[in-house]
Amino acid sequence: MSDLDGHLVLPDRIMPGRLSFSGKIEITEARSVVPDRYILPGFIDGHVHGGNGADTMDGVEAIHTLSRFHAQHGTTTILPTTITRPWADVMEALHAVAEVVRTQIPGGPVVHGAHLEGPFVSPHKLGAQPPYAIPPTADRVAEALATECVRVVTLAPELPHAQTAIQQFADAGVRVSLGHTVADYEEANAAICHICAAGGVAGGTHLFNAMAPITSRKPGPVTALMCSDAYAEMIFDTHHVHPATFRLAHRVMGGRLVFVTDAMRATGLPEGPSQLGGQEVMVKDGTARLPDGSLAGSVLTLDQALRNALQAGTPLREAAALLSTNPARYLGLTDRGALESGKRADFVVLDSTFMVDEVWVGGERIH
Repeated sequence: MSDLDGHLVLPDRIMPGRLSFSGKIEITEARSVVPDRYILPGFIDGHVHGGNGADTMDGVEAIHTLSRFHAQHGTTTILPTTITRPWADVMEALHAVAEVVRTQIPGGPVVHGAHLEGPFVSPHKLGAQPPYAIPPTADRVAEALATECVRVVTLAPELPHAQTAIQQFADAGVRVSLGHTVADYEEANAAICHICAAGGVAGGTHLFNAMAPITSRKPGPVTALMCSDAYAEMIFDTHHVHPATFRLAHRVMGGRLVFVTDAMRATGLPEGPSQLGGQEVMVKDGTARLPDGSLAGSVLTLDQALRNALQAGTPLREAAALLSTNPARYLGLTDRGALESGKRADFVVLDSTFMVDEVWVGGERIH
């Protein structure tokens, strides 16, 4: 049994106390005097392409590299994420993720599975995705599901075969996330209803980005996501989403809003030229952009997203939930996401300035 003292960020309060744990949390108890630090549930990143020079599409070794990098920033559960490439390349990446899921990463975060972002996206709303979008035919969906590692899929609901694909993914327990789409409000709302009717869980990929904005007479998919029971990701680097827009979404969605990084291979490296899905990217002033100026993923880490939320006025307990409790609920990970007895001993220790001091996974200190 191990113990850690600090300000415990619990689901309903922040309490000076002691956390006692082995592989799971055994007990939390109040203490009168604790070190000036905060203990939060481990961060869960459900959408991350790369980091420290590595990309999910590069294979097993790269997945190890990017996962260990993000663990240093508090991520204890990670979903390596594909990008739109030729189908054979996407399948190769899924098989690599499946291998890592089977073997896991010693001294790293839990690799829960893959986020299949692309190629089932709109060719008219690629964003930074390369131009290899294809429809989600039943055979392709079955091939992807056969890897047994897909946990989230980004899907443009207006594509041919989308309804059948939604049923296939829902039957397999995969979260269906609307994104990279030109769907209007009605199409998006119908898709959310279809996902729920199929027994699935609906989400939205990087809310506000790669989808139509809200206007007075065209509410778009953002409104459908915000006004339903769907969850939605957000890249809160303050470049993809303005702090005021974040505050609006958080006020409306509450526990259905989920922070992700959408980080690319350049994350953690000096600014300069990089690549995303075979495309040239320039990282400058904290943003990654294609030659045409479009945002290309991010160089965000989840600890920075937390600090951004705090800077935007979010109370620490609510900010922590955006990186832990909310994504755990979205992904159905009932064994983590909160500092509660019986849950996994996955947590992050932050100093008084909210910088990462320690990271623990399953009761083992990995950073």
